[in-house]
Amino acid sequence: MFTALTIAGSDSSGGAGIQADMKTMMANGVYAMSAITALTAQNTTGVTGILNVPPEFLGQQLDAVFTDIYPDAVKIGMVSEVGLIRIIAEKLQQYEAKNVVVDPVMVATSGAKLISDDAIEVLQERLFPLAAVITPNIPEAQVLTGRKIETAQDMEEAAEEIYHTFKCAVLLKGGHQIQDANDLLFQESGKTWFSGKRIDNPNTHGTGCTLSSAIASNLAKGKDLETAVRQAKNYISLALAQMLDLGKGSGPMNHGFAFSGEYDNEEKREKI
Repeated sequence: MFTALTIAGSDSSGGAGIQADMKTMMANGVYAMSAITALTAQNTTGVTGILNVPPEFLGQQLDAVFTDIYPDAVKIGMVSEVGLIRIIAEKLQQYEAKNVVVDPVMVATSGAKLISDDAIEVLQERLFPLAAVITPNIPEAQVLTGRKIETAQDMEEAAEEIYHTFKCAVLLKGGHQIQDANDLLFQESGKTWFSGKRIDNPNTHGTGCTLSSAIASNLAKGKDLETAVRQAKNYISLALAQMLDLGKGSGPMNHGFAFSGEYDNEEKREKI
């Protein structure tokens, strides 16, 4: 069975972070493992507390995974401290990690920065060069390039700049400020647009985590990057289209929409 590792924070409400990543990986047919960077107290209305793990302990988690069940792909989510970023980069290099997907979570939907300028700098210097692809949204791409992104042409110019600056493929997600959910992949072979119809569902908690985890899952199974992105977008669209409505704020999507949850089946039991 193919395997994938998520390195990210925990979401106690289950809609984003480690929990969303592992649900997504399972739904996409790979065995999911985790190394937790932080505990959060959060729900659909917001985050009320964050407790980062010590870098040394994060390193121990990564050692435990890589020395036993080696991951076929690695997804990295929000990492807010310089020490944590450095230990991740050190361990990924030590174990020659492959198919690394970095979701550079830096800017909240409100526009507020989620990590310090120092952490952003180390993220760019240490993790981006190890990535098969990074998946910034529009606000994050604006931080990375220092330019305003308002049109499809702006997206193309920003994605190309990010690719050449950090020497890794980039999937620039257009859903935040550009109409329709059109994303742009820029890699060595050139640019590819992925058109997507915006789904009228206000419950989008964890969409970024879910997309990057689905991409990692597909890379783990040996898909090329363009196919991995296309299939990941199909998965997240179907999950959103279930119109799950939980919580008082922006709720989670239905990651397990294809699971039946039924195990009282005589015919299937007889085949075991």
